[in-house]
Parts: sequence; structure tokens; C-alpha cells
Amino acid sequence: MKRLLYLALCVTCGWLPAVASASGQLIPAAIAAAAAQPLQTIPALDLPRYMGRWHEIARFPNGFQKKCVAAATAEYTLWPNGRVRVVNRCRMADGAVSVAEAEGRRVGPDGSAKLKVRFAPSWLSFLPFVWGKYWVVDLDPAYRLVAVGEPGRDYLWVLSRTPGIARADYEALLGRLAAKGFDVTKLQVTGTIE
Repeated sequence: MKRLLYLALCVTCGWLPAVASASGQLIPAAIAAAAAQPLQTIPALDLPRYMGRWHEIARFPNGFQKKCVAAATAEYTLWPNGRVRVVNRCRMADGAVSVAEAEGRRVGPDGSAKLKVRFAPSWLSFLPFVWGKYWVVDLDPAYRLVAVGEPGRDYLWVLSRTPGIARADYEALLGRLAAKGFDVTKLQVTGTIE
């Protein structure tokens, strides 16, 4: 604890360019400072325009995608009631395709970039903890490249309308995500960056 306090004081004074994360890994001080602020989403999300297929380009490691080794996609379909049908697919090591279906709903007014997604059965939908936060934190004006996270910054996905993206676009996105407090060094590239 004393070591973390010392590191925090040194960064505040400008003596050190990095601080230790909860896992003990050093992260840039600017990212740590941004992570201390509440996460901001994009100003507005046009939900019908967001629908369709997205290819995973990168993600933070997580337990529920451990079996996925390639070709991860998310397909979003808007239902008449305003809810979203979510179908996630990925290829597993044995060549089989894993499919997970969910339901999403917008949180807040029209245009809000905050959604909640539930993979649990519908009869459990009354339980608040079965709904995960799905926040659109970065989206290009053409709706071709998106970053999705949650307020604790424990999860992050980079998705594209195509299986691959230009390296310059990816690196620019990483800069914007770091400015929002995401430790982008944790991202695992799962798509193609050219």
C-alpha cells in the first residue's frame, strides 16, 4: 500500500511517468488519471444505423470468450418494440462455431449510447444483475469502427464492419481510448490490422 501511495505521489509531482494498476502492472500516468474520471460515451447513438454485422478486431481478455479463437462477430437486429436481438458467433479451436444469443435495451432517452444486454434466459430479466452494461465509447461518423466498454473499464471490444481495418485507424482509436482511461496494452488483437 505504501508503494502505491508513493507512486501516486510521485506521479502527481511529475517524478514518474507511470503508476501501478491494481494488478501491479505499470500504466502511463495519463491513462491512470483519465481512468479516475467517470467514463463518457459518445454524445448520441443512432440505434437503427448501428444495427447489422460487426467483426471483432480486438478485445480485453475475458472469461466468457476464452474458447473463441477466430472469426468473432456480433449481429444486431432492432425489434419493433425498440429492443435489440444480439447474436454473437466465434470459431473455436476444434473448428466448431459457438453461438450466444442475447437481448439488448437502451438505457436513457432516445439517442443514448448506453445499453444493457442480457444473455440469461428471459424469465430472469427482472433481475438487475443479469443485465450487463454495453456503452458505446467511440464511433466513427460513418458507423464503420466502434469501441464498446463499460463504466469500470474492465471490458473493451473494438468492432468493425469489415474483418480488417487500417493500422492508422486502429492506432488513432487506441489514442482516443487511452485518453478515456482504458489500458489499451491489455487489448488482444483478434481481427486483421493492415
